[in-house]
Amino acid sequence: MIIPCIDLMDGKVVQLVQGREKALEGDTPEAMLRKFAAFPELQIIDLDAALGRGDNQPTVEFLAARCRARVGGGVRTPERARRLVDGGAHRVIVGTSAFTKTGVNHALLSEIAAAVTSERIFIALDSKDGRITVKGWTESLELTAEHVLAELEPYCSGFLCTYVDKEGMMQGTDLEWFRRLRTATNLDITAAGGVTTYEDVAALIAMNVHAALGMAIYTGRLDLARLASMNSAIPR
Repeated sequence: MIIPCIDLMDGKVVQLVQGREKALEGDTPEAMLRKFAAFPELQIIDLDAALGRGDNQPTVEFLAARCRARVGGGVRTPERARRLVDGGAHRVIVGTSAFTKTGVNHALLSEIAAAVTSERIFIALDSKDGRITVKGWTESLELTAEHVLAELEPYCSGFLCTYVDKEGMMQGTDLEWFRRLRTATNLDITAAGGVTTYEDVAALIAMNVHAALGMAIYTGRLDLARLASMNSAIPR
């Protein structure tokens, strides 16, 4: 499945490079819904909530009420996860809080799963220089995504795996990394970070990995109509 991304900051749709520098602003949330109407699922990330400086909850709820959405950003408590689900999110994405400094945060993940069920949870595995990175990609853990997948499986129905090294840079992604992840779990995997070409997308689909697309569609590098056609051809 091909999944367009809507990242929110200060009430606006944005795209960042390496999670720091704002590269561009998109259209209004309403306009983005119209642009992405041909796709069965969207990914919505509240960047302000992720960075701990407020949130875009009204906009998130507006979007989630009008599409099938996976929503992330600042999911640090069961209450936050429950609020997102109650606001229309089909699934919630848990990132930094899924980990402690030394490993998996089993206690919190158990609480979130109890609040919304594991089926509603995706866990974000962001990788930079080969290691899981957290807190807006500012801290790295002594963990690799491949080695924690099995430990995380009881708490979720899938993983959002971001190749941070190329995020927003339009330079391609690491398909071999995604192949290794695919062999390590039977749960859903969504690839993000540097997915730039139709060949990238086709390769991910061929290995049964979903493709979350941001910068490549906002800049027009990839055509939405062609992507929608590719998406409709994927066996369900």
